[in-house]
Amino acid sequence: MAKEQRHNRAETFVLAGSNGHNGQQWQTDMHNSRPHHPATANHVSRMARVASNVRHKCAAYVLALRPWSFSTSLTPVVLGSALAYKLDGSVDLVILMVCAVAVLVVHGAGNLVNTYYDFSKGIDHKKSDDRTLVDEILAPQDVVMFGALLYSLGCLCATLLYFLSALKLEHLALIYFGGLSSSFLYTGGIGLKYVALGDIVILITFGPLAVMFAHAVQVGYLSVLPLVYAVPLALNTEAILHSNNTRDMDSDKQAGIVTLAILIGPTLSYVLYNLMLFVPYVLFCILATRYTISMALPLLTLPMAFPLEKQFRSRCYAKIPQKTAKLNLLMGLFYVFGIILAPPGSLPLL
Repeated sequence: MAKEQRHNRAETFVLAGSNGHNGQQWQTDMHNSRPHHPATANHVSRMARVASNVRHKCAAYVLALRPWSFSTSLTPVVLGSALAYKLDGSVDLVILMVCAVAVLVVHGAGNLVNTYYDFSKGIDHKKSDDRTLVDEILAPQDVVMFGALLYSLGCLCATLLYFLSALKLEHLALIYFGGLSSSFLYTGGIGLKYVALGDIVILITFGPLAVMFAHAVQVGYLSVLPLVYAVPLALNTEAILHSNNTRDMDSDKQAGIVTLAILIGPTLSYVLYNLMLFVPYVLFCILATRYTISMALPLLTLPMAFPLEKQFRSRCYAKIPQKTAKLNLLMGLFYVFGIILAPPGSLPLL
């Protein structure tokens, strides 16, 4: 009997230790005895906040560059290189990449200069397409420093091209600094955009000049060939700028600046936009029928042009510059493919 009582008390003790309050208390004490490091948790949280801020800052810098417009600088580089390929039968990929970076960073720096001066002159507002400074996404000094960095990077690329290419230094400097000056003077300095000369600057810079630059660093000499073949691309590129200025006519008038769209009015702006949009396709038709069928490839983008014409005619200008830039990219790529696929000697001057 005594043994049985002692056995029951032992079972009671074990149950209390495993399932009762005593066991729970032991687990709690063990948990409380684990060391805590609040400093480590704060450090991790602080690092996460820093990483998030860096990501948002980088995204802000990328958006400030207006990457949707980069087709207007990259496509001429590819076109100039394709023309060099048809002449020499080869392309130096290293020169092509360095040239593309040089043109791209100068273009991006020009966009930042445009952002800074449009803001400082009170042109940009809450309804503007570019609200980098209006919404205080970046500070003005950030835009200035980023633009200076990109111009410096472009000069470094031009220096590399001097060592990589057989092009004479004076010719390289003439074309490169001509493009760099144009990208700055478009809104900086005398501000050619504000006196209705911006369209001419863009027509020359993002057409013949960029194509000639890419072609010259490949072949090592200057030629009139790129000037001829750059015409369709230059017209389509100018259509992007003209649609942008037509959209901003009212705000530009209030700011006291003058653009070509303001001078000729909405009706003639519509006519001019259509000319720049569809004349390249006429040129492609002539090349395809008289020389080689491969030049009909850009005509595949013609269905994309008609909705743009309709939207411009209805004076609904929202996103027209971006849509025209997309057309510019695709048309330019098909143009390049058409040149590459053309039989030797089938195209004029090639």
